Amino acid sequence: MNKEIKRTIKYVLIAASAGIIQFGSFTLLNEVFRLDYWVSYLIALVLSVLWNFTFNRKYTFKSASNVPKAMALVFAYYCVFTPLSTMLEHYLTTKLGWNEYVVTIINMLLNLATEFPYQRFVVFRKTIDTNDIAEREERERNSTAPADTDKEGEDK
Repeated sequence: MNKEIKRTIKYVLIAASAGIIQFGSFTLLNEVFRLDYWVSYLIALVLSVLWNFTFNRKYTFKSASNVPKAMALVFAYYCVFTPLSTMLEHYLTTKLGWNEYVVTIINMLLNLATEFPYQRFVVFRKTIDTNDIAEREERERNSTAPADTDKEGEDK
């Protein structure tokens, strides 16, 4: 399977786990603690972003990048995404009367669709496959690669 397809699948799986964290914490804050929708959404979003960044950096992008710099780039993304998604949720829930959970799922899907390319082509573009996991996989791949042989099975 193509390396980029594997990377995309891994990203989606980790993002889904972050989505579970976001949805679960949102539900807890919204239903149990009865916080305003936007407060519940914002706290849940921050928790999921931290989870998503940490695990995708290590396992999806396998990046040994400067963490503060990478996190600053992710923060820049959320400086745009968060106000826009918060305005969207406010409009859809208060003006149009949409269910807050449906709106949360819509925002999560928008986040998934926009954050992957941002992280792939902006945050980690120059540092993909540079961490210890990627280096170990490369060493293993090179040590198990078959030797180059001719038609008679002799080494060239």
